[in-house]
Amino acid sequence: MTTSPPLTSSQIWQINQLLRQAGQRARQLAQQPFDVIEKGRQDFATSIDRFLDRLLSQKFRAWFPEDGIISEENADSPAVFQEPKNRYWLIDPLDGTDDLIHHRQGYALMVGLLEHYSPVAGWIYAPNLDHLYYGGKDWGLFQMSSGGPPVPLLPVCPPSPNGDHCPMMIGYRDYRTYGDAIHRVLPQVEFRFLGSFGLKVIEVILGRAGLYLYLNQRVKLWDTTAPLALATAAGLVCTDLQGNPLRFDATGLQEQTLAHQQPILIGWPEYIAALRSPLVEAITAVQLPFGSA
Repeated sequence: MTTSPPLTSSQIWQINQLLRQAGQRARQLAQQPFDVIEKGRQDFATSIDRFLDRLLSQKFRAWFPEDGIISEENADSPAVFQEPKNRYWLIDPLDGTDDLIHHRQGYALMVGLLEHYSPVAGWIYAPNLDHLYYGGKDWGLFQMSSGGPPVPLLPVCPPSPNGDHCPMMIGYRDYRTYGDAIHRVLPQVEFRFLGSFGLKVIEVILGRAGLYLYLNQRVKLWDTTAPLALATAAGLVCTDLQGNPLRFDATGLQEQTLAHQQPILIGWPEYIAALRSPLVEAITAVQLPFGSA
């Protein structure tokens, strides 16, 4: 594998250290009283999200003044994305906020690099595990535990989907809407759950699931850039239900929110090939438009 990261070794070290320090601070703050803010229907932030958003955004603006800096809690982010830039940094200060609110383990901090509207690098840090995953296409995948040195992250292809083994990651909302219909068409599917979008993708990269299905059109650009950079580097297929590539420019996003307009499949090639058509059949049978979950 060629090694040509899009950043210098010093910049990578700075990002690694910042995410770990910020994530451990988030873990400490989560053990104290914090504010919960309702941004919209079933859409929440906390005072911890907003603290981390300011911290991370300030650092990335100082480090990369020529790039666009886009973050979840900045209301100006959609306008920033309309500015013509070669590179955008996508910051999700807390991916899986519901898990933090309910004192579950499955939340993460994420930073992704979009270059010419393609995800080229990503960082996902899980504070409760003290585990950082990072890398990108034509660079490689790496992991760090408890502040130790980086080591290669080796993707693990799971066993072929069959009647006894077919693990699939899915979100809670999508499961409530489509789970029964999927089970009728694919009774062998074993649904698995986790809060963070990014950590669900890591589960697929590590072979603990063969596929991640996301349908409800709430996921934003800052949720997807880092995980899909890692997924692509791992050799996973990233597509919509019709088999089209996922789009990261204005043609594939809702202008005011930067939400993806395509349903999303991320998985090992054999899983995508075997399950995409049955999944389309099951989802179509529900007779609900995407986004209504």
